[in-house]
Amino acid sequence: MAIPEEVNIEKSYGKECLLPKEEFIKQYSIQENGLTTAQAQERLQKIGLNEISQAKPKKWYHYFLESLFSPFNSILLGIVAVLLYTDVYLPEDPSFANIVVILVLVITSTLLEFFEEYRSNKAAEKLKELVATTTTVLRDGKEVQIPMKEVTVGDVVLLSAGSMIPADLRVLEAKDLYVGQSTLTGESDAVRKNVQSELSSDQLNSLSDLDTICFMGTNVISGSAKAVVIKIADDTYFGKVAHTLNQGKPKSAFQQGIESISKLLIRFMLVLTPIVFLLNAWKHSSVTAFTFAVAIAICITPLLLPVILSSSLSKGAVKMSKKKTIVKKLDSIQNFGAMNILCTDKTGTLTEDKIVLEKYMDIYGNENLRVLKHAFLNAYFQTGLRGNIDEAVVARALKQDMEEYTKQYTLVDEIPFDFSRRRLSVVVSDGTKKQLITKGAVEEILDICTMADDNGTVVSLTSSLKENIKKISKKLNMDGLRVIAVCQKNNIPDLHHFTVEDEKNMVLLGFIGFLDPPKETAKSSIEKLNKARNTCCCINWRQCRNNQMYLW
Repeated sequence: MAIPEEVNIEKSYGKECLLPKEEFIKQYSIQENGLTTAQAQERLQKIGLNEISQAKPKKWYHYFLESLFSPFNSILLGIVAVLLYTDVYLPEDPSFANIVVILVLVITSTLLEFFEEYRSNKAAEKLKELVATTTTVLRDGKEVQIPMKEVTVGDVVLLSAGSMIPADLRVLEAKDLYVGQSTLTGESDAVRKNVQSELSSDQLNSLSDLDTICFMGTNVISGSAKAVVIKIADDTYFGKVAHTLNQGKPKSAFQQGIESISKLLIRFMLVLTPIVFLLNAWKHSSVTAFTFAVAIAICITPLLLPVILSSSLSKGAVKMSKKKTIVKKLDSIQNFGAMNILCTDKTGTLTEDKIVLEKYMDIYGNENLRVLKHAFLNAYFQTGLRGNIDEAVVARALKQDMEEYTKQYTLVDEIPFDFSRRRLSVVVSDGTKKQLITKGAVEEILDICTMADDNGTVVSLTSSLKENIKKISKKLNMDGLRVIAVCQKNNIPDLHHFTVEDEKNMVLLGFIGFLDPPKETAKSSIEKLNKARNTCCCINWRQCRNNQMYLW
């Protein structure tokens, strides 16, 4: 998701993010035991509730009027106004036949669209009521559950696995805190949050860089924390994003096409009606000539088109509702059918989202249990968020009867994973020596390795060997596997605390390859899309002749 223009990451959050905890508490007069009830009520009255400003929900008549005054209906209603003069006011014997026919068509198309859109939007509103609305804060020094809308600046919030972040927070205490920010960034991987930032001001370029700030609308994946509220409601990053989304949606190609045809019909009427009137006025009376000109205008207008459009789109909406899909705007059905590129997420959508460890290989691509052993020690002893990759490594290692290693080794220290290094390290000891084991992205692991393990012999990691390793990794990627490299180092200082600086001069052991099996329905779904890719649903068929659908 793009960062809203008015949100400058460094300017908006840099100071709160980078200040040391003690200085932050002192500078902002933070009460670590939370606000008193009186203080909270005073701030709520002064600042307001913790709610994002939204446009007022539409009433039923808003939907009705939008459907009634669609482009085509507006033309038909204009014709009705003229017919009231020519067929009712002027003749001695008024005729309502043409007016009734046109009004029936207008009302039919209006009601079809109105009922479907109103029902769907009401169903969507009910879904919002299912969202959790409470959070745990410290008030008067005690833990209390309060509605999220009553959270205010200065409140101390207690977080645990599964908690929704109720506002923008600065972390005061944390234990293995990982937060899912996919609602804001689109990235599925959890982000580690710390008490003290590990970055400098010139490194704060994106939302993920703010490692001491938790954002409203995100959720805790694992760990626990105590944090203080620094921004609420529209001042939050989530509020800024919501504000940009409320500025209105651009018109779809379908709506533009309808408006284009409507404008074309109006131009024809404005040109032809006066011409027909002038050509007949010198031979017939003015009333007869004008009536004939209006009849030409009616003939130009496709009277049944609004009904056909509304009934067809409504039928599509009903079919989609049977598939548990809510259609809030009928026009979106045509847009969906007229797409030329379809992008879809792979993990969990086309695949089962159940990663399994398929391969564990040495630097030449041969199966090697020693590589699996070291990957297992790294995955088992890391104390942060255990993702599906770690679970897959542990599950495969246990099948190979490696459980005994959990008793032989103990954890000494850990260097957590982060998105800049793209690797994770653990230091383990078997009672006689300490060993640093690292796993991560192939490129990042190669950067910290100077040697490689060649069937138990340590050899220099030459340029040609690096290129061969990259080729093996690329081939595995082409086969659909996600590849991670594993390395280790034995000659490490006898310390109890290690840093990123210790991740150097390591020995490359090999690779582990993961596969996320596709769903049984994935093949048939893709085949159906390929069959449907040449179907033209656009108003302007020339724009659709080469339509195709792709899966990314």
